[in-house]
Amino acid sequence: MLEIRERHEGEASASASLTLPFDLRQRSRLRATLDDGREVGLFLPRGTVLRGGDRLLAADGTVVDVRAADETVSTVRAPVQRLLHAAYHLGNRHVPLQIGEGWLRYGHDHVLDDMVRGLGMEISCEEAPFEPEGGAYGGGHGHGHSHGHGHSHDHDHPHDHDHGHGELS
Repeated sequence: MLEIRERHEGEASASASLTLPFDLRQRSRLRATLDDGREVGLFLPRGTVLRGGDRLLAADGTVVDVRAADETVSTVRAPVQRLLHAAYHLGNRHVPLQIGEGWLRYGHDHVLDDMVRGLGMEISCEEAPFEPEGGAYGGGHGHGHSHGHGHSHDHDHPHDHDHGHGELS
């Protein structure tokens, strides 16, 4: 199994790729499969969030391109004022949002879809890469490099899902 412990910032061409949905790109420790079928173990600094386009360096020198997998998302297209209204309500629920020009996107959830429809907006459910904003403490600059900041809140909900990949410790 290839081991990856760091990002690659150099100019070398990638010779492998790793396609993951957003929930798995938020994990620091992960066993996964490269797109060519080889197994890989990620042992990245805690708090690392991978974005599509990031590059990783394996212990054997292999450079790996990170790709954002298509996943089921809800996309809302509306005038800016209406999108702000939806973003406000979704943000109050700690929903990760990807924001584009004239649209916003979140992980598909029929309850959230009903709420947004109740605000008078239409939603399309589609398969697309999901690259939510990093948030106030998560970098928010497009590559989500963590700086060790966290948040806490007083309600219970899971922050980590397995989806068939094993978490490494």
